[in-house]
Amino acid sequence: MSFEVAISTENGHSVITLKNTVNNSSVQVYSFGALLNQFIAPLVDGFINVIDGFSNTADAIDNLTPYFRSAKLSPFPCRVRDGKYRFGQNEYQLNKYTSNGQALHGLIFDKPFTINKVIETNDEAAVVLECEYDNALEGYPFRYKCSVAYSLTTFNTLTVTTTITNIDNQLMPVADGWHPYFTLGGSINDYLVEFQSKEMLEFDEALIPTGRLIAYEEFGSLKTFGTTLFDNCFTLNFAECQPMCVIRNPAKKVQVEFYPEKSYPFIQFYTPPMRNSIAVENLSAAPDAFNNGMGLRILQPADSAIFTVQYVIRSL
Repeated sequence: MSFEVAISTENGHSVITLKNTVNNSSVQVYSFGALLNQFIAPLVDGFINVIDGFSNTADAIDNLTPYFRSAKLSPFPCRVRDGKYRFGQNEYQLNKYTSNGQALHGLIFDKPFTINKVIETNDEAAVVLECEYDNALEGYPFRYKCSVAYSLTTFNTLTVTTTITNIDNQLMPVADGWHPYFTLGGSINDYLVEFQSKEMLEFDEALIPTGRLIAYEEFGSLKTFGTTLFDNCFTLNFAECQPMCVIRNPAKKVQVEFYPEKSYPFIQFYTPPMRNSIAVENLSAAPDAFNNGMGLRILQPADSAIFTVQYVIRSL
C-alpha cells in the first residue's frame, strides 16, 4: 500500500504519523490539541520539515503558549477585545488565556482529541481527530464538536479540514483558524513571499480591527521578505488564481504553497522575534469577530461549518 498510518503513545497522548511509502513524505500530528507537528517532504539533497514544531508531546504541553505553534484556534481566532462580547441578550467574559487583557486564540488549543477514524489506501493516509467542548468554561456556554481531518496525498499535499458542529440546543457563534509556523531553513529575511490580498485590516494599539480596510498589495508577487514585521490580518482576493500564498527559500529551492477554500477568507501573518519561521494563519473570521461580526458564523442546533486549507511542498 502506498500510504500508511502509524500510531504510538507518548505522555498519554497519541502521536499519529501519515506516510507516503513511495517518496517517504510524512505528516506528524499530536492528539494533544490536534497539533500539526511535522510536514516532511523529500528534496534533491535530503528532506525538509516545513513546520516549526515541538521536540515531543511534553515540549508541546509545556511550551504551547505564548506562541501557540500549530494551535487550533476555536471557537474564535486571534483576539476578543477585553475578553468581552455580547450574543443575543447576554454578555460574556472569556478568561481561558489573556494577553494585555485581550482573550486569545480560543478555548480548545490544549484539549486532548480522540482518534475517530484512520484511512490507509494507495491514494491517501488520513486521520480524523475529535474534541467535544462541553461549555465548562465561563464565557462560552455553547456545546460543540470539533473534528479535524488530516489527509496526506501524492505530490507532497496535505489537506486539513475542520468541521464544527453545534451539539447544543441553542444558536452558537463560531469562527475558526490555525496557527502553524512555517520554516524553510535559515532566516525568513531571505525568503520570497507572495500572497493575494488587496486589503489589510487596520488594527488599533491592542491589535483589534478598527473596521477600516487599508489598500495593501505589497506582496502581490514574489518579493524578498527582508526585515518585514507582521502581526497583521489581510483579506484574501479569491479573484486571483490559487495558490493564495507562497513562501519560498530560493537557496534550498523549495516552497510551500497555500490553497485555502473560501471558508478561510482571511489570512494573518506573525513574525516571531527569532525570525527562523513565520506564522501563516488561515482564518474564517477577523480578529474580534465576536464583536465586529467580520466572518462570524452563527450555527443552528445540529448544523455544521466546514473549513478547509491545503498545503503543498514543492521542490523547485
